[in-house]
Amino acid sequence: MTRLASFNVNSVRKRAPHILRFLARQQPDLLFLQELKCRTEEFPAVELAASGYRFHAVGQPGGRNGVAVLSRIPFEVVAESLPGEATDSQARYIEVAAAGMQVAGIYLPNGNSGGDEGYLYKLAWMERLRRLAQARLDAFIPFAILGDFNVCPTEHDLAKGTLPPTDALVRPETRAEWRALEHLGLTDALRALHPAPEQIYTYWDYGSAFERNAGLRIDHALLSAELAERLVACTVDVDPRAEEQPSDHTPLVVDLAD
Repeated sequence: MTRLASFNVNSVRKRAPHILRFLARQQPDLLFLQELKCRTEEFPAVELAASGYRFHAVGQPGGRNGVAVLSRIPFEVVAESLPGEATDSQARYIEVAAAGMQVAGIYLPNGNSGGDEGYLYKLAWMERLRRLAQARLDAFIPFAILGDFNVCPTEHDLAKGTLPPTDALVRPETRAEWRALEHLGLTDALRALHPAPEQIYTYWDYGSAFERNAGLRIDHALLSAELAERLVACTVDVDPRAEEQPSDHTPLVVDLAD
């Protein structure tokens, strides 16, 4: 079995203990992290080396964004940025080849900041992601995308009253871009095994949202047909969200038969 996982840590330096506990408990083969909030050279290499996992981080100056992969299996970095816009310097994409597949870890733009320009950046980023996914699928590469998509695909993916209809995570244009990814032939791993209307969340705002289960499902795994055929489990590990000083997200775990 190959185990893939995704975790928006909302500051990797603050959440290193949470990551170590998650790795020890779940033992994923590949773990993709989002929202590092540090430069590449500030990644907590010493702390995470205790896990025995190899890692590759793509940080960003200014304490924003950032993605990384931790692996206990051999991997090769395929890309450190999403193709399609040479001037885009935001650290939101990493792709690796491992175990006979290519897996992308993404931190998709939220789209609620920066006004219209910020939202258009989100939509353009999603279109670039669709084009890349199309190229991978056209080349018959077993391919997966894991990460924080900042998209609630349907009304079943958010607790009632958590977001207004004008929020960038639920706007019709956002959901249309999500469906365009699915229409390529990518499978939403969690919904393949836990269809709506089952309500499963991966994010809860700070405050009382976790206790009230007023959450959002915005962390996803999309699988190509070859990998979807191997899908045996997709779960949300809520334990890290219940710990002291947690991220506002919690990990998504995907198991693929060998």
